[in-house]
Amino acid sequence: MSSPSAISLYDTRHFFEKALQYGVQHGIIPAEKIEAMRVEGPKGMVQIARYFGNEFLRPDLEKARDRMVNLVSLYLEHSCHGDLPQAAESLRDFSLLSRSKGGSDMLKALIAMPQNSHFGMNESGGFSDAHIPLLAKWSLRSLADYQAELARRSQVAQVIDAAVWLAGELGMDADELEEAGKDAEAVIRTALLVPATGRTEMPDWVAFEKMITALRKKHGAVPPAVAAALPLAVPKKLPAHLWDVVEAVRQSVMADTPKILDPALPPRQLFDRSPAFMGRYFWVEDGLNEVDHHDRQASAVWSKVTGGNADDGSLLTLFLCVAAGSAPKTVLTEKSAATLLRKIRKSGFNPALAHQYLLDHAPVQHQDAYASLWDEFVEEAQATLQSDAVHALHDALALLRRECHVQ
Repeated sequence: MSSPSAISLYDTRHFFEKALQYGVQHGIIPAEKIEAMRVEGPKGMVQIARYFGNEFLRPDLEKARDRMVNLVSLYLEHSCHGDLPQAAESLRDFSLLSRSKGGSDMLKALIAMPQNSHFGMNESGGFSDAHIPLLAKWSLRSLADYQAELARRSQVAQVIDAAVWLAGELGMDADELEEAGKDAEAVIRTALLVPATGRTEMPDWVAFEKMITALRKKHGAVPPAVAAALPLAVPKKLPAHLWDVVEAVRQSVMADTPKILDPALPPRQLFDRSPAFMGRYFWVEDGLNEVDHHDRQASAVWSKVTGGNADDGSLLTLFLCVAAGSAPKTVLTEKSAATLLRKIRKSGFNPALAHQYLLDHAPVQHQDAYASLWDEFVEEAQATLQSDAVHALHDALALLRRECHVQ
């Protein structure tokens, strides 16, 4: 126990200042290096002031000085793990501006990381000029703030990476997950349930409902440790750095199993209408398959899919989706159109699927006309749609904007 007279000193200086002083006192940083820093410092301040505001205003220059000192401190303390001799050597061996840039690059990488585990809710493309105001704020934050935010965003990124990996094993790629716009943990939960029912693909609602029914039939009557009855396992091929994330989600599924296996709760009521379970599990939205599952009339199916739209653009959009193996739609966004084209280039394009689709569902009196419309489109567009040339994607998007419905 320390005596009442003991004094605890708290050094509030920036890590840059501590490292610099240590280097000078211990002969690590020579005089000529100090002189070089005196020349570099003002140049760096002007560059930073110009980047964030105006290099001609004294307040901006003063704030730029604070930013530069903090950026150098962030980089040195983080990269050297708080070791003063190592930080002093870094100042000796590299320019001051490079250490400042290192801190800036750390923050830019942090800002570009995902903040939310919902697919479609994070910006893509890395750091951009739109993020400069956010960088301005972070350039004055502490290492502790940086580390806390890095830990949080790294966790989010791992959840997303795990969902992408698991979905990929079940035939669904990252672009499709982005288009679906669901939570990554929901994707992981469903992906863990799929192997337990012997399936090998990510389910739509009809298949998901059948999965739950099968699980209830096989495991629902096992008392009292219901959770232990579900054979849910983390895939052996899962990358090691994602194991803990998936295991944590697996435990949440095990906690859900009493309700999942409760025959008194209809699947639709539980998963799509109960507040605690809404959005908690994932299935591919496929309205057409649900209609088929409930034995609707073919004309009703066609009416539902087309929404009563029979113009050429709507029909060609619908047939194109079917030929690409995607859910039928009569309108595409720019993003979904690009995703569809990438899927065609990756998995192929089968016009015969659209022919069969219109024979199965289109009104009989219009089938010949629709088939002719489709054949003419295929003859003109197929080469462009399947081309792997440098500008092919741009040309194909232009084609879809002209012939189909792309908003």
